[in-house]
Amino acid sequence: MSKNEFNIAVVGATGAVGQQIVRILEEKNFPINELRLLSSKRSAGKKMTFQNKEYTLEEATPASFQGIDIAFFSAGGSVSKALAPEAVKHGAVVVDNTSAYRMDENVPLVVPEVNEEAVKNHQGIVSNPNCSTIQMVVALKPIREKYGLKRVIVSTYQAVSGAGLSAVEEMKSQTQDVLAGKDVQPEILPVGSDKKHYQIAFNAIPQIDKFQENGYTFEEMKMINETKKILGDNQLAVAATCVRLPVETGHSESVYVEVENGSPSVEELKEVIANGAGITLKDNPAEQEYPMAVDCVGLPDVFVGRVRRDLDNEQGYHFWVVSDNLIKGAAYNTIQIAESIIKLGALS
Repeated sequence: MSKNEFNIAVVGATGAVGQQIVRILEEKNFPINELRLLSSKRSAGKKMTFQNKEYTLEEATPASFQGIDIAFFSAGGSVSKALAPEAVKHGAVVVDNTSAYRMDENVPLVVPEVNEEAVKNHQGIVSNPNCSTIQMVVALKPIREKYGLKRVIVSTYQAVSGAGLSAVEEMKSQTQDVLAGKDVQPEILPVGSDKKHYQIAFNAIPQIDKFQENGYTFEEMKMINETKKILGDNQLAVAATCVRLPVETGHSESVYVEVENGSPSVEELKEVIANGAGITLKDNPAEQEYPMAVDCVGLPDVFVGRVRRDLDNEQGYHFWVVSDNLIKGAAYNTIQIAESIIKLGALS
């Protein structure tokens, strides 16, 4: 193996995000010497194709990481907790796409367009943020750099694919049942392990993940805490309300910010946003042009539009942010982190 090729493992290769990781590795022609596709015992033995070669999935065990340079984890927090330290023991750098290590003070939480240098501080594990957090902080980064930030308030409109493939199937079957006049029997959303389940077809559910003692859901607290950690500002005021909509792919967010310095015009703010890394500005109200979830599917960018000044606060601004939650919100950002690790010489 040359120093320009790497041994890669993908844990959770059959899941919604894992499949995207494998696809994007192929699409990017990532410099791979050896690829190991790992799964649960139940999925072991299944076949996947990568670069016209058929691979047999293996059960993920501690021994699976012998000789691995970079291990992508996307099989749930319990799997990451159990096996990520084992991968590190074998010399791998883990890029974890679960919530298991995001708020661990020893684990960098990274969005390369925002805080790439943080990967150099890893102790074997780098964490990929929550999907809804990723797209928001990409949009916030250029605004904060230019004008500073005092407050962020976000309401999310999140796709069902963020809850997994089974939730997508539930949405589709419920939609068919409702249209056929049949009774709906929800079993998954808003949270599979919670006490009650609600219809997602033709509905909006104002709960993503379980409620915490403070009245916020875990998803909302993830957005609040992760935003502060990524931006390195524990004093930043952040509030979130997270809602699940019957959309298959693509998270949408309504974001309100208050800047610290100055009071830029809307056109000035648009220019700053448009020049931000990884951002596509689509904002022309006169022609009804703005980002929508259906337009972002399969694309790696964060799309921003509907930029406007608050009517009562000269330092307050509203805008709309859309991104593919399985691509930039998960798989693509995960692979970008690995690319940053290699580029910055942080592999060992």
